[in-house]
Amino acid sequence: MAELTLFADYHQIHVFDEGSETDLGGEWTGRAVDDRLAVGWDAVAVGTTVDVDVEVSVELLDGPPPDDSVDFDHVAEVSLCCSSGRLVVMGCTDYEPDARRFPVAAGWLRLRVSQSNLDRAHQAGLDSDGDPQTTERLRLQVWSAAAAPVVVSRRWQPPA
Repeated sequence: MAELTLFADYHQIHVFDEGSETDLGGEWTGRAVDDRLAVGWDAVAVGTTVDVDVEVSVELLDGPPPDDSVDFDHVAEVSLCCSSGRLVVMGCTDYEPDARRFPVAAGWLRLRVSQSNLDRAHQAGLDSDGDPQTTERLRLQVWSAAAAPVVVSRRWQPPA
């Protein structure tokens, strides 16, 4: 497992196949905003609650993990194709050549994004990354799997 601190500029981080040229800007539909996932063929933008630093853990798995969605605020799964066998994880405005890369099996991958501490991060806003108690956390779990539709097993909505 790798632990990263990423700048979630524009309220998002990106996960994509090395060499991807997918532009995710047009993928932010109303549903994508609700699901917190803008999805391209070989790239995914994960929506965050804040646009400051977030804590991200990346786990490369041999198969699907057990369902622990009750431990998180928002949990969604998505497929993406990684033909290069190198998965890139970065803040959307980070310098791509410096981004962290992970070796994965080439082909279709399943990505489960589990997000926590969203209420506290939302309340703290721009100051959320100054305290571990209010920092938004994302867990990215990745394994080889056939392409499948987006599934949201737990949905978080910002407080009204």
